[in-house]
Amino acid sequence: MEVTSTNKYFPLSSRYDINWVKKNSLGENVLYNLESLCDIINFEPGMRVLDLGSGKAISAIFLSKEFKVNVWAVDSKTCPSSNFKRIQEMNCEDKVIPLKLDAEKLPFPFEFFDVIIAVDSFMYFGKKMEFTDYLIQFLKPSGQIGIVDICYENVIAQNMGTLNHEVNNFARSLRWWSNLWNDNPNLKLIASEVVPENEIIKKEYIKDVTYSNKNDILADELSKDKNNSLNIFRMAAIKKNNMVFN
Repeated sequence: MEVTSTNKYFPLSSRYDINWVKKNSLGENVLYNLESLCDIINFEPGMRVLDLGSGKAISAIFLSKEFKVNVWAVDSKTCPSSNFKRIQEMNCEDKVIPLKLDAEKLPFPFEFFDVIIAVDSFMYFGKKMEFTDYLIQFLKPSGQIGIVDICYENVIAQNMGTLNHEVNNFARSLRWWSNLWNDNPNLKLIASEVVPENEIIKKEYIKDVTYSNKNDILADELSKDKNNSLNIFRMAAIKKNNMVFN
């Protein structure tokens, strides 16, 4: 795919060195996915943002540089010292705090964050209604929560379960994800859809993995998915003001 094509669809992400992005993305290009999410989330300077499952923290770096927000980059596996080094190299140490934490054991005060996001990570820990209730305790009233992740096109594709078992254990249909938040009395769902740049992101992801000769289960499944049953979606909601803490 031509570079100018990705520049057109991802004008913010295209400002960053592509080799740096690829090196620090744990799956598909994390900044492409994040930039698509940013189209349905309102960021304002000075906001407190929780980037949950932040991997190597480049999504947090992106948010701090592009929107002047303060980001807590939380991941359960990545070394925070390594992330801090990347953060320093990008001159973001005054706005990005890297932490190694379990998503289900967060130490933050209730109603601390203006925005909570999860890019390419929510399906690993967020499939239970109870987790959503737990997570949004840390979100201010009228605060925003948004995710980008992989989904099946529909329930039929999900029930067929033809994908690699590791992918199949976590992926759900788009309707399933919509229902998870739409049925939550503490959230107002504002968007749930396949990202407009879905085909571009998938093709770039497959191309990058192919050229690098990496062993990547998801890229392999996408390359074999001739029926487009597996796609990238984005979802966003606003926290209502009537949540009662347990």
